[in-house]
Amino acid sequence: MAAIGTSPPGRSARLGLRATPDQEAVLRRAAEVSHKSLTDFILDTACLAAEQTLLDQRLFMVSGSQAQALMDLLESPEQVNQGLQDLFTRQAPWDAP
Repeated sequence: MAAIGTSPPGRSARLGLRATPDQEAVLRRAAEVSHKSLTDFILDTACLAAEQTLLDQRLFMVSGSQAQALMDLLESPEQVNQGLQDLFTRQAPWDAP
């Protein structure tokens, strides 16, 4: 852990933000009780939230029965879809004369 007020090696990008006095007070208090500098606390917390946001876009948690239902659908024979057949037989608008 870096000492308060110092920048660990490798940090070169600079970020800026504005906060209300109440937001600043909450962040400073949380950093204190976490034994982190304000910068480390904000970066750690923001990175955790960012990683979770990105994971939410890639990882879908389902129950065993839901996973099995999906596998059953994927393994079942294809079904005729008249709407898709009609769509793919039409000429694309950008190919029209």
